[in-house]
Amino acid sequence: MKEYIGNVELDYSYYDAEDIYNEGDEVEEKILRTLKETTDYKEHLNVIAEDDRWPILYQLSKQRENIIEPMEIGPEDVVLEIGAGMGAVTGAIASRAKHVDCVELSKRRSLANGYRNRLYKNIRILVGNYKKIPIEKKYDVITLIGVFEYAQHYISGQNPYTDFLKDIYRNLKPGGKLYIAIENKLGMKYFAGCVEDHIGRSFASIEGYHKGDMVRTFTKSELEKLLTDNGFKDLYFYYPYPDYKLPVQIYSDDYLPQKNDRLPAVTNYDLDRIVVFDEEKAFESLKGTEEIKILFNSFLVEAVKIDG
Repeated sequence: MKEYIGNVELDYSYYDAEDIYNEGDEVEEKILRTLKETTDYKEHLNVIAEDDRWPILYQLSKQRENIIEPMEIGPEDVVLEIGAGMGAVTGAIASRAKHVDCVELSKRRSLANGYRNRLYKNIRILVGNYKKIPIEKKYDVITLIGVFEYAQHYISGQNPYTDFLKDIYRNLKPGGKLYIAIENKLGMKYFAGCVEDHIGRSFASIEGYHKGDMVRTFTKSELEKLLTDNGFKDLYFYYPYPDYKLPVQIYSDDYLPQKNDRLPAVTNYDLDRIVVFDEEKAFESLKGTEEIKILFNSFLVEAVKIDG
């Protein structure tokens, strides 16, 4: 079964109503109504100004698109966006690429993506669990933006993160690139008192996740090992600040914070936090060091498939 919203194709062939991730029916329906009514970001800003809930800001802010800026996506590239959500970055990808295939578990979020990006002619949304969708083509670029940490939710087995990367490796063309945007397990904000983004518990990633926590984030070296152990080469790290969700600045291995750059303390938008120390002063003291790389709040990692 297929549906078209404007130019966007939604394919329900593999959808089994397994919408396991939901930020609340009422707020998601409000976001969907907003995106149905208009694609004008000025109108979206009005909604954000009137409703200060985190899902409203997160799903409607154009600032989300900033995470795409460093990605090497060209006009002949075919892209697979896994976990496309409500399409906050899908349009930004489509504006650069030849074609974008999206995979999204939630029907409602896929509808929101379709309405938001209905003017694009190069987007197809496959609705359903990634693991149950046969991927039949090879891609130039695959993106996991806020997705890799949830691998346990949709990849069965003892090693979901490894298995996920092996699948992605097979789905890339030789020379193809994977981009992972994810929180840093050792992010400065967590030491300074922000609760862990996914489970809302202070120091959870630093002290170690519990067995029942269906999410995992990683340190810089852990990500490097996971990727290289599964065949990826030429790793390159970017450091979005304050994080990959709403990035204002994006640093890199070759361009770290300069003398006059400000890295202010981070707000837990939807949860309370304690203040253990002044993050801005801590980052200031680390400028010019290699150690600052392991304490940024988020990573954007570029990894390349070298072999055929």
